[in-house]
Amino acid sequence: MIYLVLSVAASLLIFVIFKLLQKFDVNTFQAIVINYIVAFGFGIATSQNSLETNFIVNADWFWGSVIVGAMFIGLFTLMATTAQKNGLSVVSVASKMSVIIPIIAGILLYQESVGLQKIIGIVLALISVYLVSIKSKTNINFKKNLMLPLLLFFGSGISDTYINYLQKTAISENHISLFSAFVFGFAGAIGVIILAIKLLRKQTQFDVKSILGGIVLGLANYASLYYIIKTLQSPNMESSTFFTINNVAIVMASTLIGLWVFKEHLIKKNWIGIGMALIAIYLVTFA
Repeated sequence: MIYLVLSVAASLLIFVIFKLLQKFDVNTFQAIVINYIVAFGFGIATSQNSLETNFIVNADWFWGSVIVGAMFIGLFTLMATTAQKNGLSVVSVASKMSVIIPIIAGILLYQESVGLQKIIGIVLALISVYLVSIKSKTNINFKKNLMLPLLLFFGSGISDTYINYLQKTAISENHISLFSAFVFGFAGAIGVIILAIKLLRKQTQFDVKSILGGIVLGLANYASLYYIIKTLQSPNMESSTFFTINNVAIVMASTLIGLWVFKEHLIKKNWIGIGMALIAIYLVTFA
């Protein structure tokens, strides 16, 4: 359970950092690229495994880390595009509702337990995520550019599902640090190429503030992935239970942080969603 709490805490820290990046007008994309590089370096520094090329390339998780790394940077780009075309609330709803994909995968593929109480908890969790994600004075338009939120929904869900598959089939406990490092390493390499092209074409200028933001974000991001995998590998922790509790707890807590720390305004639907989230966490945890 401690790993679950730490994974939620790391994800909440990421939320706070993104809010601060926005507040201090830091170039988010550049901070994210630097964050991947920092996370890669931290993972390599803390790994106790061999760093020989043959060992890494022949590891069961190597090509999986390439795919997940590409997914990470691809999903970020897709989120940015969707936010521009459909709005931030659509991004929030599409990405967070995607939790249903790894939940269903856990039940169907790995024969995880399912009962009436758990089903009710999962349904309440999905409804609560939607209600909490709706912001006042925001038009939700899924019909406009429908392909973008659909891609984000399936992309986010498939990414979580694939990470769960890798931890079950390819990642041993003493390889978590190295796997996490290379996920961020490949994401960072792609990000550096994209950033270099933008700088050469003078489409952007390098933001020095993004270095500090990227460093802090990188440590939090690494911790988030590391503790997600550690939680999934914990005895008696089913992925359908983990993804439900993790997702709902992050959505609920980040909304409350936004209210108390960043003075965001919550509408009635948000409060109803928070109440439903608490009930959902209880039902799924003790199902």
